[in-house]
Amino acid sequence: MPNLGFTELMILLVVALLVFGAKRLPEIGSSMGKGIREFKRSITETQDAVMRDDSTSRRSIDEGTPTADSAPTGGEPKRLSQ
Repeated sequence: MPNLGFTELMILLVVALLVFGAKRLPEIGSSMGKGIREFKRSITETQDAVMRDDSTSRRSIDEGTPTADSAPTGGEPKRLSQ
């Protein structure tokens, strides 16, 4: 995939200006920035939660205490809602 040069970026900016108008471009840029920040934050929170769950599972396995995953189910599946 070729890199975008200065000319291509200027053409894209002019097309966006014609399509959305000068008043809407800052609003669109702001909302896109907020969306990207929210996406990155949710990714890092998910990774932290997974790593935290993984480390507690390993710690409980090393200590010999049963976890929710390793607990016997008694032959019947666990119901989430009743």
